[in-house]
Amino acid sequence: MTPDMERTSTLVIAFTITVTAIGLPRQVMAQAGHDFTWSVHDMNRPQPEVVDPKGHSGAPSDAHVLFDGSDLNAWHSSGKDARWIIENGEMIVAGGGGDLRTRDSFGDCQLHLEWMIPEDREVHGQHGGNSGVFLMDRYEVQILQSHGNTTYADGMASSIYGQYPPQVNACRPPGNWNIYDIVFRRPIFTSQGSLLEPAYITVFLNGVLVQENVKILGGGTHGRRASYSAHPDRLPVRIQDHGDPIHFRNIWIRGLGPRQKAE
Repeated sequence: MTPDMERTSTLVIAFTITVTAIGLPRQVMAQAGHDFTWSVHDMNRPQPEVVDPKGHSGAPSDAHVLFDGSDLNAWHSSGKDARWIIENGEMIVAGGGGDLRTRDSFGDCQLHLEWMIPEDREVHGQHGGNSGVFLMDRYEVQILQSHGNTTYADGMASSIYGQYPPQVNACRPPGNWNIYDIVFRRPIFTSQGSLLEPAYITVFLNGVLVQENVKILGGGTHGRRASYSAHPDRLPVRIQDHGDPIHFRNIWIRGLGPRQKAE
C-alpha cells in the first residue's frame, strides 16, 4: 500500500468511527459534504401541516380565495372598486373597467385560475380573445384563445409572454374552460437592489405541463427583451383588461414556504 493509500484508508476509518459514535446512519457516509439535520426515516422529523385539498369553495383549506363567484371584494382597479361584471358565478372583463389587482400582496405562490373565451367570439392572432395574469404585477402568463388560432409562439396561451412558448398547445376550443395551475418563485434582490436570484415558474394548462421551472428573464413587456428592476418581496396579482370579454372563475392562491433543501 502506498503512503497516499494509507492516508486515504485512515481518513475513511476515522470518518466511519465518527459517524458511528454520534449515532448517524451509514447513509451519511455516501453523502459526505452535505449538512443533513435529519437522518433517513427519522421519526422525530416534524410532520407537514395537514391541508384539506378541497376546502372552502373547492380550494385547498390553506388557500386565499380570490374569486368564488360571489363578489369582487378581493380585487380593485387603480385603487377603486373593481368594475368587472359578475354573471352566473363568473367574473367577466368589462372593456374599459381596467386591469384588476388583488388587494393583498403575494410572493412565492401557487395560483389556480380558470378562464374561457366565449364560443361566438371571433379571434385573430392577438385580437379578440386576449388577457393575461401577472404574478407580482409584472411576470405574465399569457391568456389567449390559442385553439386553432395562430400567433407568435411566445404570445400564445400559457406562454411566459415575450420569453417562452409553452412546450405544447393544450388550449381548449372557445366555449370551454381552460385551467391554469401555476407555481411561482419570486426573484430575490440584494439590499442594494441588484438581482441575486431570478424568478422561476412552472405552469400546467388543463393538467398538461407546459412550462417546467423556467427561469424568468424579467418583467414582461411588449416587443422588448424583459429585464429586472428591484421591487418588494410581495406584490399583487393582476389580471389584464385587454378589451375582450374573457370569463374567469374559481381563482385561489396559496403562499408557499421557503424553497426545499436537504436537511
